[in-house]
Amino acid sequence: MTALQRPSALPGLLVIGGIAVVIFASFWTLELRWGDFLAPDAGRLMLEFIAGFFPPETAPRFLARLGSATLETLAMSALGTVLAVVLAVVLAVPASRAPRTAGAALMRTTTRLLLNGLRSIPELVWAAMWVIAAGLGPFTGTLALAAHTLGVLGRLFADTFENLPPEPARALRENGAHPLAAWLYATLPQALPQLLSYTLYRWENNIRAAAVLGVVGAGGLGQMLYFHLSLFQMREAASVIVAMLLLVALVDVLSYAARQRLAR
Repeated sequence: MTALQRPSALPGLLVIGGIAVVIFASFWTLELRWGDFLAPDAGRLMLEFIAGFFPPETAPRFLARLGSATLETLAMSALGTVLAVVLAVVLAVPASRAPRTAGAALMRTTTRLLLNGLRSIPELVWAAMWVIAAGLGPFTGTLALAAHTLGVLGRLFADTFENLPPEPARALRENGAHPLAAWLYATLPQALPQLLSYTLYRWENNIRAAAVLGVVGAGGLGQMLYFHLSLFQMREAASVIVAMLLLVALVDVLSYAARQRLAR
């Protein structure tokens, strides 16, 4: 390879330099109070605050309410994720198509702008908007999780489809297969492990996001956590946090088992 053909290192250096400038500006503009954080009393106060969470509340009546809220959060996160997955697959197809024609380019740009807008709005803002239309409760939380997750998974699914080798689907189409059949039998099976991994990861994120939605009364563990923390009932809040940790661990186990099965 000659000197003229060798790729220039200048673009990479410019990117690294730009990242370094952003990092330096972040330290310069933020009010980082390291002195307060490293003060002798800071560690003691943090330990006293953490000690208030122990032991977690285990009264039977409270555990019954906690179990009901846990199931509600599981249902909210699962249904919100399923709704998002179905719509994300539908939107990811036009968002991943190469813009060979003006119509395809317009569809790709419009779909990607829609997905960008959906994931740019936090779940809490979505929940506040849905509360106006649907009122308080788990239905609001489900819609909020679905809207934000749709934006995230739609982009991830589109990138996955875009990066797949096109030869298998092209071979089926050239042999007379319908484009939908070619997509179902060639493109989707290749993408399925990655799609499943993204879906399970977002399900895990939605369980945690449900805690934030409790601020606007979206039900589940989030509402319980907000209620007990606002009253400084730390032992009850600790039990809620343990339930959320167990839910996340459950999804992680399911994710691992599903990936292992698909890898066989």
